[in-house]
Amino acid sequence: MSDAISHQADSPTSKNRLKNLFKNRLQNRLYGNPLTRENTRALLLGSGELGREVALELMRLGVWVCAADSYAGAPAAQFAHESRVLDMADPSALRALIAEVKPDIIIPEVEAIATAELSTAAQSGIQVTPSSDIAAICMDRERLRVLAHETLGLPTTPYRFADSLDELRAGARQVGYPCVVKPVMSSSGHGQSVVRDAKDIADAWVEAQTGRRAAGDGAISRVIVEALVPLDYELTVLTVSSSSGIVTCSPIGQRQESGDYRESWQPAAMPDGILHDAGTLAKQAVQGLVDEARSKGETGWGVFGVELFVLTDGTLLFNEVSPRPHDTGMVTLISQRLSEFALHARAILGIPVSETDVRVNLPEGCTAASRAIVVTGQGQAVFSNLPDALSIEGSDLRIFNKPEVHGHRRMAVALTIGKDESEARAKSARMLEALSISTTGESASDAR
Repeated sequence: MSDAISHQADSPTSKNRLKNLFKNRLQNRLYGNPLTRENTRALLLGSGELGREVALELMRLGVWVCAADSYAGAPAAQFAHESRVLDMADPSALRALIAEVKPDIIIPEVEAIATAELSTAAQSGIQVTPSSDIAAICMDRERLRVLAHETLGLPTTPYRFADSLDELRAGARQVGYPCVVKPVMSSSGHGQSVVRDAKDIADAWVEAQTGRRAAGDGAISRVIVEALVPLDYELTVLTVSSSSGIVTCSPIGQRQESGDYRESWQPAAMPDGILHDAGTLAKQAVQGLVDEARSKGETGWGVFGVELFVLTDGTLLFNEVSPRPHDTGMVTLISQRLSEFALHARAILGIPVSETDVRVNLPEGCTAASRAIVVTGQGQAVFSNLPDALSIEGSDLRIFNKPEVHGHRRMAVALTIGKDESEARAKSARMLEALSISTTGESASDAR
C-alpha cells in the first residue's frame, strides 16, 4: 500500500466510512440460500482441522463458504461449497482469489498470508476477521511483543530482537542463559531452540533460519531471544470479542512437545487468584488488539487464543495470542455447549456472545481432555478399531481426513470426559491405545 493510500485509510473520514460500510452490510446480510450470489459469502484462508470446524459452524448458520489452502483435499475443502488451491503468501494469487470469490468476510486461519492484501480488502469494505491489522500484528512476534509489553504494559519474559548472529549473542547475554530463540515470523515451534549455553547460540541462529515456516524464501529472519523463565505450567485463555464486548472461556491447561500441542484439558485446576488474573490479562491483551482494529474502522470480532505462562511463584506472564481458534481449544468440542468454533462463527457474524455462551458444560466437578493423534509414516493414514476406542465412557473422536502423511502429522483428536483431569487424560490415552492406525506407504506407523 502506498503512503498516500495508507494515510487516506487512517484518516478520520476513511475510518467513519469503513464503520458505516461494515454496519450497513452487516444489517443487510442474507443467510440460508448459499447457492445464490445474494447470500453471505465467507472465504476461509487455511482449511486444516481448525478451519474445517469453523466452516461447518458457518454453514450451519446459512453462510456460503469457500475453503482455500496450499494443497488439494484439505479438511475444510472436503465440506465447503467451493475450494481453491493456491499459495496464500503470494500477493497476486491472493488478490486474484478475492476478486474471483467476492467474499463478504475473509477468515484467516493460518499465518502464511499476504497480509497487505487483507488490508486492501478491508479498505474495500470486506470484513477481515478479527481485522487486517490484527492478522499482521499476531503473525509478527516483534509487533505483538512491543504492543503487549511496551504499549499495553502486560508482563512478559525479558526479551531482545536480533538481525544477525552477533546481535543474537549480545541479546542472549542481556536476557541471560538459559534462553529461547525463535524466528519473529513463524509458529507451532518451527525454528525454535532452547539454548543452555553460549556455545550453542550459533546453532540456534541456524535453526531459526532453516526451521521456520517460510524457510527457503531467501531472506534473513529477524529473531527474538527470551529468558527461559521458571515455568510451572502454560494456559490458553480463549477470549471472544463480539458485538456485545469481550468475554473469556475457562482457562485450558496444556502439554506441548517441541512447541506443538499434544494434550489440553478444561477447566484447568488452579487457585482462584490465578484464575481471575488469567482472565483479566487475556481481556487486556485482546482489548488492546480490538482497539487497534477499531481505530482503523474494523470490527475486531472473533475468537483469540491467549497463551499465558504461570511461573512457579504464581506470577502470570503474557506469551502470545492467536487471532483465531486455538489448537488447544479443540477440547471445547466436548467441554462447552458452544465450542470455540461456534463462538468464532457467531462473533464474526455480529451475533452477541455473552458470559453464558462461553461456560463449560460438564457434570459438576468433571474435566474434559483432548489428545492430538500424531501419525508418523508415509502415505495415507488409515484408522480402524473405532468401536473399541469409542466404547470408553465419555469419549469422542474427530478424524481430520488429511490426504497424506510425510514424516509426522496431526491426523485426529481424541476427546474425553472424566471425573477429574487425571481420569480424562488417562481415558484419551486409552483411546489412542485402542485405535489401530497404519499408513499406506509403510507396513506400520507410530501414533503418539
